[in-house]
Amino acid sequence: MARYFTRDEAERLLPEIGKRIEEALLLKTSAQVAEKEMREFSDRILLMGGTRVRHTRILETRARRDASAERLRQVVEEIQERGCVVKDVDIGLVDFPALYRGQEVYLCWKLGEPHIAFWHGVTEGFRGRKLIDDDFLAHHQGTSPA
Repeated sequence: MARYFTRDEAERLLPEIGKRIEEALLLKTSAQVAEKEMREFSDRILLMGGTRVRHTRILETRARRDASAERLRQVVEEIQERGCVVKDVDIGLVDFPALYRGQEVYLCWKLGEPHIAFWHGVTEGFRGRKLIDDDFLAHHQGTSPA
């Protein structure tokens, strides 16, 4: 059974989720930098018609990329195990499933926002965000964690 959050329940998770998203951003950047270094190294070898390769350097770079990518996967999984939906690591976008008038919706939060102020339907996405108002607060609900 899916978990649904009230806004208060979701906001209590924000400090933890925010730290995890920040870690995910750093890990993604680290993996991308290592991947770029590997491509540049490979391109240099091709341009020079082959060269003596320092295998340890490329192996270290590959290991750094793989370790960052694996930890990134774990961090995203840890967030999702809490019942959240990671929508976009690059901008730190996370949705929290909720029920509004009996329909599944998402409480929408982006890294840097001080609290959850928006929601949207499951098919609307970020562009469909609506401000949480008194009607939403009065008619939304969550479920206790499983």
